[in-house]
Amino acid sequence: MMNYFDFQILMSNLPHPTVTESSYLTLHYRLASIDDNDIVSTLQENPATLQLGTGQLAPFLEACLIGLSEGAHQTFELAPDTAFGPRNPDLLQWVSRTTLAQNSKLDEEYAVGDVVEFAAPGGGQFAGVLREIKADDALFDFNHPLAGQSLKFEVKIIGIL
Repeated sequence: MMNYFDFQILMSNLPHPTVTESSYLTLHYRLASIDDNDIVSTLQENPATLQLGTGQLAPFLEACLIGLSEGAHQTFELAPDTAFGPRNPDLLQWVSRTTLAQNSKLDEEYAVGDVVEFAAPGGGQFAGVLREIKADDALFDFNHPLAGQSLKFEVKIIGIL
């Protein structure tokens, strides 16, 4: 009969599951600015359960997880080019007040910093942050809000299927 210590040694020698491109996994994660201000975190809440390759997590974050073992706890520092990309000055666009009105509720008022959704060709939507507003037009920033920023991505892999 095997004793507890022999069982623990046997179990520790078995291979641990590792994250693959289509893994279904449960994890805690935290995305933060490089100076440790949380952007999103599950560390103090329930863990997340997701399947890689289905768009639930950004591809560059999924890439950090590939090859990690169950039980891993790791932090990645991501440069802007690896994360949401550099800021693109071409994505600062002036939009006419007419176009803004067509994409707004009747008599809606906006302030600098507001996020406004616009209809895209084909029925989709895209969002921009209002940076400046004038009588005839408004300046919107259509960059991802985290573009140009270095980020930290911390993960704790709880389970892998």
